[in-house]
Amino acid sequence: MKKLLLLVALFVATVSNAQKGSILLGGNVGFSSEKIGENKTESFEFSPKVGYQFAEKWTLGVEGSILNFKESGEEREEAYRIGAFTRYSIPLSDLFSFYADLGAGYQERNIDKTKGVYASLTPALFINMKRGFGLNFSIGGIGYDNLSGKGTSREERLGFNFGKTVNIGISKNFGL
Repeated sequence: MKKLLLLVALFVATVSNAQKGSILLGGNVGFSSEKIGENKTESFEFSPKVGYQFAEKWTLGVEGSILNFKESGEEREEAYRIGAFTRYSIPLSDLFSFYADLGAGYQERNIDKTKGVYASLTPALFINMKRGFGLNFSIGGIGYDNLSGKGTSREERLGFNFGKTVNIGISKNFGL
């Protein structure tokens, strides 16, 4: 976690000095709870993003994620992700913009010491509330996960979850 925070801080400092007024800050916070029979699963996730808007419709940046979850009868588990993303935005009006984020990077789970890569494509809608501050809405996307480690079976997932999830986040575009 310290490495993630240090990388985000370094990126923000570098981009802030190089190109003032063209920064995107945003992210999501999520909580879920599921109970099926006697099994209960709870999870909490924090996913910040920092990007540099290098063209009118394009943003490039870093993203991270901290996930904490627990299943019935098991220890609490933490997982981390750090990677890069690119965003292509299409303004629909002064109030609405459609965008798609393509992200990829490194991930790690602490409890079983597995490491691997991830990739995701997420279309979303941005609602401009005031001066570049707004809400982000998405209803799923496409994701790929690959994890492996000593003494554990390799995990590989390809997911298509349009319409199965709802994500709400906030973001601020500085310099608009």
